[in-house]
Amino acid sequence: MNVFLDECIDWRLARHLTGQDVKTAREMGWTTIKNGELLRLVAAQFDVFVTVDRNLSFQQNIPTYSVAVVVLRARSNRLKDLLPLVPELLSAIASAPKGAVTTIERLSVAE
Repeated sequence: MNVFLDECIDWRLARHLTGQDVKTAREMGWTTIKNGELLRLVAAQFDVFVTVDRNLSFQQNIPTYSVAVVVLRARSNRLKDLLPLVPELLSAIASAPKGAVTTIERLSVAE
């Protein structure tokens, strides 16, 4: 799958998404593009858009875009807090429906 990592996600997460073709906002030169335009660009080239922006689904009409959106919710955006989400993220990449938001959440330390 072609996966896009939003600029708010540590680029090193891409190394852990084995079997996926992953590009970051920085690699694509899209770090200053606003969400509406960014979604349009991502939908044209990627299957899955991974972000930590929980407001994206409230700010944009996701069903109008032909891309699956996966929102990661962890204690922070630091790589060490995102890594425990990788198994669920890989599963979501394979099955997340286009035009919808899938949320993966792990907020507590004990999990």
